Amino acid sequence: MRFLLKRVYEPFSEDDGCRVLIDRLWPRGISKEAAGLDYWFKDVAPSPELRKWFCHKPELFPEFQNRYLQELRTDAQKQALMEHLLDEAAKTNVTLVYGAKDPIYNHAVVLYEELQRLQGGAFE
Repeated sequence: MRFLLKRVYEPFSEDDGCRVLIDRLWPRGISKEAAGLDYWFKDVAPSPELRKWFCHKPELFPEFQNRYLQELRTDAQKQALMEHLLDEAAKTNVTLVYGAKDPIYNHAVVLYEELQRLQGGAFE
């Protein structure tokens, strides 16, 4: 099975498998029913301080990526949630759902790439 990325505003499909919102804040203008989520893992998102610092500025993305990866690799709660995502992905597709407008410069891309890396091996 595999990980997929999708904005919460895109319609869901059967191919999505398990849908997990990975934002700390609930996305504006969408109901829980319309989101079609299985889980909301807000604690796998960047820390509030990091999220506010980044403010979705593409020029800060390389440094944001480094800082967020550090959080993902050292925070026990984030580690546990990633393990849960990896367990789900062993059974079905897992769609990481996010609300950011920019499909390239956002935390979902960083988390997706880290999960892809981990899927190929064990946690370090």
